[in-house]
This record gives sequence, C-alpha cells and structure tokens, in this order.
Amino acid sequence: MELPDIYYAKPDYVETASGNKVSRKTVLCGSQNIVINGKSVVRDGVMIRGDLASVRVGRQCILDTNVIIRPPFKRFSKGVSFFPLHIGDNVFIGEDTVVNAAVIGSYVYIGKNCVIGRRCVLKDCCRIEDGTVLGQETTVPSFAVYGGNPGVYTSEQPDCTQDLMMEYTRNYYQHFLPGPATPKKSIGLSP
Repeated sequence: MELPDIYYAKPDYVETASGNKVSRKTVLCGSQNIVINGKSVVRDGVMIRGDLASVRVGRQCILDTNVIIRPPFKRFSKGVSFFPLHIGDNVFIGEDTVVNAAVIGSYVYIGKNCVIGRRCVLKDCCRIEDGTVLGQETTVPSFAVYGGNPGVYTSEQPDCTQDLMMEYTRNYYQHFLPGPATPKKSIGLSP
C-alpha cells in the first residue's frame, strides 16, 4: 500500500539529528523529560506534557495533528502522583486524540478523535477504531480491535499486523516531505 505524499512547509518543521520531524507549532512542556527516539513525525498542534512525568516515544511513530499526550496520574489521600508514559515503536496516533495511558506497546494504531483513559495499557499490535473512548485502567490485549463509546472488543487483528504497521509508519515518514517552494504573491496594483 503506497501512501500519497504529504507536504509541509519546511520553515514550519524542525528535523532533529535522529531524523524526527517536529512541527514548530507543537507544544512540548518539560522538554527535558521528553524522549523521541528517531524518524518520528510530530504534526501541528500536538501537546506532549513532559512537565508532569517523563514521556518516551519509540522509533517511527506518527503523532497526527492536535494530539494530546499526557502521562497518567493516580489520586492518593495525600495528593496526586504522575507516572511515566512509554509509547513503543511504529505507533500511529490519529488527529484530535487524547492519550492518558500508562503504556502503549509497539505496532499500535489509534484512530482519530479517540480518548485513551487514565492508566490504560495497550499491548502490542492492537487497534483502536476512530471515535473510541477507553475507560480508565482498560487493558487492550495484543491483536485486539476495540471500538465504540465505551470502547469494547470488536474483532481480531491479523497475524501480520507487526509487518503492516512497520510498513505503514515507514511509508508515512518517507512520504512526509518538505513542500515545493511557492513564490510569494506580491500585493500591488496590476497595470
């Protein structure tokens, strides 16, 4: 499956030494606690809350527009405690999704407009359909597909999910290209 090219304005993105393409319109709170391992794409409007606890994102992950990544928390009698969030390799998180999970395994696809509740655990090779709301502390097993509000098991992923997600995230990264230079229009009177 070949993806179409996605063009971005080169001045709007920073490409790191490890190959990450991060939008300048991304909000990285507590950037010293955020690790993105390489060849990942972080689109416009993404917010990663590293100021609450550490956030680790694996290789070749795609965080689409307006995604919010927040480490999970737990209330205790003496206050609130935040815990680190780890996202595995080759993960796609769709636009307008809010993630408050404890762990997201590798080769996971999360659709758009989803809410991943507090301290959820998403095992490797699972899929969350568009618009799904997972309640707090939900565990999604490997190769499971969850959908709906509240999110429930709907079907099973194929055994080749790992290969499919590796190909999908690699293709997305390769087709996420700086746009062709467009001449600036001059504002003036034409003769």
